[in-house]
Amino acid sequence: MVEVFTGRTLLNKDGDFVDPEEALRNKVVGIYFSAGWCPPCRDFTPILCDFYTELVEEGEPPAQFEIVFVSSDKSSDDMVEYYHDMHGDWLALPWTDDYKHELKQRYKITAVPKLVIVKENGDVITDKGRKQIRDRGLACFRTWLDAAEIFQNFKG
Repeated sequence: MVEVFTGRTLLNKDGDFVDPEEALRNKVVGIYFSAGWCPPCRDFTPILCDFYTELVEEGEPPAQFEIVFVSSDKSSDDMVEYYHDMHGDWLALPWTDDYKHELKQRYKITAVPKLVIVKENGDVITDKGRKQIRDRGLACFRTWLDAAEIFQNFKG
């Protein structure tokens, strides 16, 4: 179980509530700190979408990877618009959940965008997910998976 989100509720793109225990079990998790008002975020989000699509939606079997978007938008409406317009089909922490402040402290987030890759227990694999995706593309997922110490079905 991804302990980071124990007891929380996440959202999917359809606005449905998702149980993190089911959605994140036995997966490498990318916690994506981002905001629609931030030009570097708007620049990186489409790259992250492609990365996610290739790994999860087009992968056979789908890669054991999930992203949770933690918004730094100024309002719930801003978050929803950015999430729906630009983001992949991944999960999000509801904008109203103050837990985002704890997450920012825990992972020492001082600026966005930041993609922190974590193990199931919340330990950091890397806080340089954005740079690694830009530099290495899909190859970085294998490194994360090896570090995550989870049961693997990934063949890539």
